[in-house]
Amino acid sequence: MSPYITPEGQRHLTEELSYLWKIKRPQVTQAVSEAAAMGDRSENAEYIYGKKQLRQIDSRIRFLSKRLDALTVVDRTPEDTSKVFFGAWVGLEDVDGNSYQYRIVGPDEFDTDKGFISIDSPMAKALLRKTEGDEVVVSRPNGTSAFVVTSIHY
Repeated sequence: MSPYITPEGQRHLTEELSYLWKIKRPQVTQAVSEAAAMGDRSENAEYIYGKKQLRQIDSRIRFLSKRLDALTVVDRTPEDTSKVFFGAWVGLEDVDGNSYQYRIVGPDEFDTDKGFISIDSPMAKALLRKTEGDEVVVSRPNGTSAFVVTSIHY
């Protein structure tokens, strides 16, 4: 995975880490200790589930901590804004006249519902360094698709 992230993506991951560490983990820890006080732990479903949930939370906390340390926040626009680089919003049109709008973001923040695509995706790799009017051919699972870059903004 590429080590790049937008400031918004970094803020989202930092908020998730803070929530897990300061709110969710203490709640689950309290629930586990209450379930443990009920007696036999081997048949206590609340205790077993709580311990499993605690392991998942701890795993996510470790991942987020390491990932945030390794990420590079890209918080400035490139010198040449006429080309597609990380963080760009790119307008595309396919051969059928359908329009698409994508933003190239880091792999930790892609969200196809919002139009955020990972810089590591085939579409983003094909778009990098293109300018308005350029044709882009993307290999997809169902074959290749051709698009024309209609707009670029940051």
